[in-house]
Amino acid sequence: MDKNTITGLVLIGLVLFGFSYYSSQKAADAPEQPATEQVQPQKETKKDEPKQQQAAAVAAVDSTAPFFNCMLTESSAKAELVTIENEKLRVQIDPKGGTVANVYLKETEEGTQNYRYKSYNDFSNDKNEPLHLYRQQDSEMAFTLDTKEGSLTTSNFLFQVVAKTANAVTLRMANADGSSQLDFVYTLQPNNFMLNFSIASKGMDRYVSANTRVINIDWRERIAQFEKGHKFENQYSTLTYKLTGDDTEKLSEYEAEEESDFEGNVDWVAFKNQYFSSVLIADKPFVPQYVSSKPVDNGNAAGYLKDYTARLQAQFDPTGKEQTQMQFYFGPNQFRLLKSMDQYAIGGEKDLEMEELVYLGWPLFKWINRFFTLYVFDFLTRLGLPMGIVLLLITILLRFIVYIPTRKSFLSSAKMRVLKPKIDERSKQYPNQEDAMKKQQAMMTLYSQYGVSPMGGCLPMLIQMPIWIAMFNFVPNAIELRQQGFLWAEDLSTYDSLISWGTHIWGIGDHLSLFCLLFCATNILYSYMTMRQQRESMSAEQADQMKVMQWMMYLMPVFFFFMFNDYSSGLNYYYFISLVASALTMWYLRRTTDDAKLLAKLEENYRANKNNPNKKPSGLAARLEALQKQQEAMMKAQQSRKK
Repeated sequence: MDKNTITGLVLIGLVLFGFSYYSSQKAADAPEQPATEQVQPQKETKKDEPKQQQAAAVAAVDSTAPFFNCMLTESSAKAELVTIENEKLRVQIDPKGGTVANVYLKETEEGTQNYRYKSYNDFSNDKNEPLHLYRQQDSEMAFTLDTKEGSLTTSNFLFQVVAKTANAVTLRMANADGSSQLDFVYTLQPNNFMLNFSIASKGMDRYVSANTRVINIDWRERIAQFEKGHKFENQYSTLTYKLTGDDTEKLSEYEAEEESDFEGNVDWVAFKNQYFSSVLIADKPFVPQYVSSKPVDNGNAAGYLKDYTARLQAQFDPTGKEQTQMQFYFGPNQFRLLKSMDQYAIGGEKDLEMEELVYLGWPLFKWINRFFTLYVFDFLTRLGLPMGIVLLLITILLRFIVYIPTRKSFLSSAKMRVLKPKIDERSKQYPNQEDAMKKQQAMMTLYSQYGVSPMGGCLPMLIQMPIWIAMFNFVPNAIELRQQGFLWAEDLSTYDSLISWGTHIWGIGDHLSLFCLLFCATNILYSYMTMRQQRESMSAEQADQMKVMQWMMYLMPVFFFFMFNDYSSGLNYYYFISLVASALTMWYLRRTTDDAKLLAKLEENYRANKNNPNKKPSGLAARLEALQKQQEAMMKAQQSRKK
């Protein structure tokens, strides 16, 4: 390193030190800023503020700049939020940028002053505070127009309130002589979660390029945690959008994901929590540019879930002949409520399909939930029953529906059990391994002669599994269970804590759920009863082959414990009572089945089939017989070629 290089580095260091010292002195000498009603926007916004303020200062000097008189200044910090409200919402609009700042869900329970929707912290501490769904410190929305000189972003300007009622407000950004202006009009629909929003322009073609027909929307929000369990709430929170003329799409619930390659326009974009959503709805479809969802680092400790971003383009007429219209939905993810929003769409009823924000599972399970579970659940809920009783009655109803196939399945297993001595006797006739095919065929022929189906015992499982999976999707998304207590669980929508500790343990968390323990213990008992029933109907050889499967059945409850310990107590409670009902059904059928009468009936079937020369094997027995004949023919052909 030569002398000049060293000298240069020293001078650079001195300059940087001097600049740093000067900046710190300026900050120390600056007067303290007055406190505002809300905290400043999230980190991404804070980074952009110095640039915005600098641009505003420059523009304020240049009186020829568009809307220079509306540029944000230091005095703009004194601008107060404007509040509009109806029976459901309290919305605060920030004149700085003219966008929604805060949204509170103020709906109360019927006949009381208690707010229907609260954060879990307020609920557990018995605080009667409305849910602060949309927060100024966590959100940002800006509208940008491409102008002849560059771009015009509304977040850099201070809007003036020109009209105000209890449920509506008009904010205006106008140039000095009033020849050009932008009006942001917000109107709350009566007794509704919908907020209508329109952009009306006048003389904007003076500044905007002649070919500009869109306004850019940049929307960001850091989603706050509202429920007890961060992990559980996080996996049901995702950015969702509706493709025009197509299905809804969603980004990953578990990892960072972005999308910029769209197959068409979108009707709406939703920043979705587990039980609540902020939705931007287009009158005329948005042109999507970019959407992203990113998990918040250390979100569990900070009380946040994800960072959402959406960049869209909406139709815009700079001449002012046509307004840009859209809507916001700020409210709960309740299936019937979201479905009813179709009638409140701009321009008349539309099929918005916002009910898709309530995830009900893949097609088969979705149909079960949509056309059965929802109707039963709504009916029982309207009776005013506790939610724990509602889930119990649904379980009993489902057990009643599957009772007949369950009974047939049990009788099929019982027939196998009483025939076991004859099966063992027939099996001894084929001791060699090379006779496995013949032995299998002989077993199937024996079953056919006695009128027994060895696959009959699988029917209840085939019926119950879709119901189990359907309820797995339904219960965690049923907002009706939110903050509804039952027995020792104070909130059926989240986990119940038998024991809690402050340290997170991998695979378990920081608590033990009693309903989860009961579910897993009952699962072990039910698995034991099922395996015992199967062993009673199996040959010794079959029982040996099934040992690995039996051990897997006992290990599944252990796996379920690690999976469901963080899940909602309502779901664990449903699985627990469902397994108890299944075990009681199996016990009842075992007690009421007369093995002697059953065997006598099977012997009668055997005699009838034996005396019928036209009786041929069917089903699996017939296929095995055909396979055996094919195998024998192949062996004969091989022997002939050897000769």
